[in-house]
Amino acid sequence: MNGIKILTIKVAVKCLNCYYICMGQEYKKTKTTVSLINYHFVFCPRYRRKLLIGDVEKRFKEMLQEICKSMDLEILAVECDKDHCHLFVNALPRHSPADIMARIKGLTSKRLREEFKHLSQMVSLWTRSYFVSTAGNVSSETIKRYVEEQKTRG
Repeated sequence: MNGIKILTIKVAVKCLNCYYICMGQEYKKTKTTVSLINYHFVFCPRYRRKLLIGDVEKRFKEMLQEICKSMDLEILAVECDKDHCHLFVNALPRHSPADIMARIKGLTSKRLREEFKHLSQMVSLWTRSYFVSTAGNVSSETIKRYVEEQKTRG
């Protein structure tokens, strides 16, 4: 995927639009795995400061693309409001949600504070917390039914 798909998402509304993007996705294959792992993240600047506007938002999204590319993550969707960011990515099994967030928050915090003087006085840009959920081609009910039916197959 060359560009970033932009979704209009309000933080109070569940990001249902993100989950429809996974339909029709191809499974990723490595030498030892076949997977389709999609993570929906929501994370905020410290004290819900309204930082993600104008040039800061633009540069943040550019950094996201660079970081995700270096980690072999595919950005399915990204949208920022002034005080939070929604990120929907496809990942390989070698990356845990904690690893992804640590890398993204750590690098963007450092670089944005170096590039923008009004952010340089902040000790850190992001809160330590974040929201994450998974999404794929099949529902949890379908997987549960499949697993339960395995004993009945001969």
